[in-house]
Order: sequence, then structure tokens, then C-alpha cells
Amino acid sequence: MKLTSNSFDDGQRIPGDFAFCIPDAGHHVCLGKNLNPHLAWSGAPAETRSFILICHDPDVPSKGDDVNQEGRTVPASLPRVDFFHWVLIDLPRNITKIEQGEFSDDVTPRGKSGPHAPHGARQGINDYTAWFAGDNDMRGDYYGYDGPCPPWNDEIIHRYVFTVFAMDVPTLDVAGKLTGQTVREAMRGHVLGEASLTGTYALNPTVKQ
Repeated sequence: MKLTSNSFDDGQRIPGDFAFCIPDAGHHVCLGKNLNPHLAWSGAPAETRSFILICHDPDVPSKGDDVNQEGRTVPASLPRVDFFHWVLIDLPRNITKIEQGEFSDDVTPRGKSGPHAPHGARQGINDYTAWFAGDNDMRGDYYGYDGPCPPWNDEIIHRYVFTVFAMDVPTLDVAGKLTGQTVREAMRGHVLGEASLTGTYALNPTVKQ
């Protein structure tokens, strides 16, 4: 299988239009347009009955003590963990592309609604749900796509891995709040093929991109 995008090239920087946050000279960051990128895939096995799309950042700090703190940095040596930005399941087998802005075209405080999505698909909650849990203005269930917003004081560039999976079932047997981890577990034994595309993003002005 092959996954491509008109929005960014594999291994290259993701433009700010597709980010949750963009640089701001006065406040480090401000909210971005948060458009989902264009994605298109081909070469799925003939037996494919549906698709799953997952976007995750494998470079999120495992500890938040230094995150976005004045006079401090998030060291490159800190162990990193996965942060899910998009979990989209049950895409019909005849859908082989997603248009720019089709699933997200703005930042939605307290999160976009779900799990129902275009094309009869379902969207899970992304990890901004947990990130904003203690914020009275922003907390809620963040369904669907929400783009990059790495710490503005992180010493490393973050990677955003978009992966499309060809499935041998029309709908995934998973219920409740769909998280990246629960979907990954439910997918086991049902994946016929997959393809990935990686973009990069950083908000730290001292990090070269």
C-alpha cells in the first residue's frame, strides 16, 4: 500500500494550517487553523472491507514537569510516549482519500462531537481529551482530528505519523469511548495491509526544521 498527501511531503514539515497551534511572538503560540490534511491511499488488498486511519506523535514527553515553562526546556534525552491526534475507523472500502479540511477546519474548545463521522465512519477521542482535562475553558471529549501543538520549549522536532490500515472487517468490534490504544488492541488479527506518511513540526524557534 501507499499513502500520499498534497498537504505535505513524507519526512517534511507540516504547514501551520494543519496545526492546532502556531508560533506567536508575544505568547509563544496561538491557535492555528487546525485543518486535517489531504490524504490518499492506493494498493489495498482485494479482500479489504474497510479502512482505519490513525495519526500519532511518538515524541511526546513522558513527564510534563518542564513542558511550556518559562526559563526551562524539555530535554531531548527525556523518554517519549505516543500521543494520538486522530483515530478514524470503519471507513468504507470505496473511500481512498480524505480531502483537506473534510474532518476538521478549526479548533473547537471542549472538542468536536463524535463518534459519528462522514462516510458512516466513527472517530475516536484524541489525547487532547486528557491534556485539557484540568482546564475549565477547554476540557471535554476531543473527537476526530486535532493537529500538532508540541511544547514550545522542546529540544526536539516532533514526528506525526499518519497510518492507514486495510481491514478484513467492515466495522471494528470496539465500543465505548474509542481511544488510540483500544483501537490498536481491537485491530489485532484483522490488518491486511498498511501504509504510513510522516510529517514533522516544532514550535521551539531554536529548533531547526
